Amino acid sequence: MIGFFQTAAVAVSDKGYSGSGGLLGAGIGAGLAAIGAGIGIGRIGGSAAEAIARQPAAVADIRGTAIVLSAFIEGAALF
Repeated sequence: MIGFFQTAAVAVSDKGYSGSGGLLGAGIGAGLAAIGAGIGIGRIGGSAAEAIARQPAAVADIRGTAIVLSAFIEGAALF
């Protein structure tokens, strides 16, 4: 893994970018944001499935709430 980052840093620095560390940090930050969003949406889906199993009559309300919450997390992850 470290070798990959070193190779990426050398490849970027060969192109004349002086802020190659900043580009690498931005890529790592974007990756961590995507991982966090995936974990959050997974937890919402799991909780929604559990709630539907407990109260099958409330499927529409639970599903709608889960979709809205997932959209909020996606929006936060993209920006």
